Amino acid sequence: MTSRELADQICGTLRRSGHQAYLVGGCVRDLVLGREPSDYDVSTDARPERVQELFPRSLAVGAKFGVILVVENGAEVEVATFRSDIGYSDGRHPDCVVYSDSPEEDVRRRDFTINGLLMDPGTREVLDFVNGRADLGAGIVRAIGDPRVRFAEDKLRMVRAVRFAARFGFQIEPGTLAASQGLATQITQVSTERIREELTKLLTEGAARRGFELLDQTGLLAVVLPDVARMKGVEQPPQYHPEGDVWIHTRMMLEKLLANCSPTLAWGVLLHDVGKPPTFAPPTGPGSRIRFDGHVEVGARMAEGICHALRFSNDDINQIEALVANHLRFKDVRQMRQATLKRFVRLPRFDEHLELHRLDCLASHGSLEAYDFVQRFLAETPPEQVRPPRLVTGDDLKGMGILPGPRYKEILLAVEEAQLDGRFSDRESALQFARSICQS
Repeated sequence: MTSRELADQICGTLRRSGHQAYLVGGCVRDLVLGREPSDYDVSTDARPERVQELFPRSLAVGAKFGVILVVENGAEVEVATFRSDIGYSDGRHPDCVVYSDSPEEDVRRRDFTINGLLMDPGTREVLDFVNGRADLGAGIVRAIGDPRVRFAEDKLRMVRAVRFAARFGFQIEPGTLAASQGLATQITQVSTERIREELTKLLTEGAARRGFELLDQTGLLAVVLPDVARMKGVEQPPQYHPEGDVWIHTRMMLEKLLANCSPTLAWGVLLHDVGKPPTFAPPTGPGSRIRFDGHVEVGARMAEGICHALRFSNDDINQIEALVANHLRFKDVRQMRQATLKRFVRLPRFDEHLELHRLDCLASHGSLEAYDFVQRFLAETPPEQVRPPRLVTGDDLKGMGILPGPRYKEILLAVEEAQLDGRFSDRESALQFARSICQS
């Protein structure tokens, strides 16, 4: 069963039971735009306990806010009771929820006009109490009612306004934009996890450049990612970066990110040059150039700190830090020894390293020589040569009379290095090589 089928079924059951029921929110917006919704929500005058009574396979995920999750045959739909919200002391949840019988009253508590549409599931008639269809047609993201009030209720709505405008290619209505600019510093009241998730969506929905330009325009960028905001105006040597400063270069890379790309790749792209502003050094004289000595090492530490602050998982932190730490290594691939190159391409999720390098090149000098070299190497080198089986073990060294200790690791590493360099591929030759090291 699809979410659409379940939503229609829920509306039908509610209506046959004497209740009002409509599709609501983002799914109606997407249907009006001719897009396939990713999920469906239902709005009804039925109280939460009545919804649970009608749908025994349901979960009270937000019962005190009137939200019940109905689950059926692998599909799930949120069903929310019409309500009005009173007070938002914590800047996210209403202090008091008053249930309503009016769909219009329910819609007026929502965030943006384009998300305030209702649809009759039977006739497909759209109910519009907030002029949302007009804003959809005009390409405008507008807060419902007073934008300062809407944003005060949930500060994350400021970032969501940016994301919707970027995703659909819309403009943020001037009053809504001004309210965001005035309240931008208050975004810190939102949990870091919610900010991270919204920024990740902004990076991976296919309009990352536009999204981060709007994030900057609203004043939010300098608050949520000050180290990224500092890229603006940081000049680069024109012989390597004819496109301009670090911020221009980063935005050009963001523009090339595909929709639904890996979140770690997207964050790696955003942060790959985060170490340049603090390491910037101007030309010192004729023939010299702008330098960023140590920017990779500094950037990797900064990226790690940013990701920790945003509470990424340890696995994601490690990958994003690795993307930043290794992004300049591609310039040396043609001079690398075979062992070094093989270890390089064995980095976890190397496809992300390769794609970041490709985007880095396309957003600067345009040369893909190193990228093509690595692609040829991967295509022409059998996997068993890139990740060959271990030919010598610790037990072998023990049999040679070597006492366990740091020497073990040194010898095994030297054997593997020689094997990766192609000096031998059989066990007997590897053992002989190990003996020669032991005797030296």
